[in-house]
Amino acid sequence: MKAIIQYEFGDTDVLSFTEAKVPEIKENEVLIKTAYSSVNYADIKKRRGSKGSSNFPLILGLDVAGTIEIAGVKSSFSKGDRVIAFPKGGSYAEFVKASEQLVFKIPDELTVEQAATMPTVSILSYILLHEIGQVKKMDTIVIHSAAGGVGSILLQLAKLLGVEKVIATVGSMQKEEYVKSLGADVVCTYDTFIEEVLNHSNDLGANVIFDSVAGEITSKSLDCLALYGTLVQFGNSSGKAGIIKTSDVHSSCRNIKGFSLGTTRRYRPEFIAPIAEEVINLFASKKVYLPIEKVFDLRDAASAHKLMESRNYEGKVLLKI
Repeated sequence: MKAIIQYEFGDTDVLSFTEAKVPEIKENEVLIKTAYSSVNYADIKKRRGSKGSSNFPLILGLDVAGTIEIAGVKSSFSKGDRVIAFPKGGSYAEFVKASEQLVFKIPDELTVEQAATMPTVSILSYILLHEIGQVKKMDTIVIHSAAGGVGSILLQLAKLLGVEKVIATVGSMQKEEYVKSLGADVVCTYDTFIEEVLNHSNDLGANVIFDSVAGEITSKSLDCLALYGTLVQFGNSSGKAGIIKTSDVHSSCRNIKGFSLGTTRRYRPEFIAPIAEEVINLFASKKVYLPIEKVFDLRDAASAHKLMESRNYEGKVLLKI
């Protein structure tokens, strides 16, 4: 099979389009013929070596959309079933294997291409909003990196919930129209969001802030987080650690919650299935969607990474396998 394999950390030139062995499945696993894999910023960080050590050769990628190729005799899946999945050992490949716990059927009314946008960012967003942030209608919330995949879904989920005030931060105001179309009430840059949050909350601050950037954005977020507010920290695309002090939380009764979908897939996979079902239904009923910035052929994965690194995109970037 064809796959994108890397043998060392580095720039996009470490991504090689080459032959690889088709994975062999064990009990309670399925083999999936990949149609699309999404590109996530975690892929960029892993390629560079920013997510810790890895065993080489390495195949990147967190999720796929495709069809079941091989399933066990006692499996609830059959050859030809249309699915999304979180595979083992990467997703930039023609065939992947996955634990049945992390494979989910998709209905006929949902195209495989649209389904490919969903797995990581949509399931993560639903958990962040409803389970971790526990957002309420009367809240003022802030969504950092609002034009990205997670931000795009968080905006729509907040709108569906009827959240009173949604403030979106973007790297460039050129993305203002896009994020407003998804549900943002206020759009601002990272340079001005503290003032904007205080201005639109009568100086009370935001009730919930979703932070995937870290670094100084974490510190700035705490400067405009309301009493009893929640900072939801779920990434560090800046590559820098945010500085948090005990004085930031105890006297103000605020809290900081961290979440990782990767950790949850590994240690609590059973938690994901009911969330996946909810998200699939939202996409199938067209209550939520994710715009596709561009679809690249698998062999052009390096170009897909360059687009992601440029930050000059809206929605999702996909690889067609």
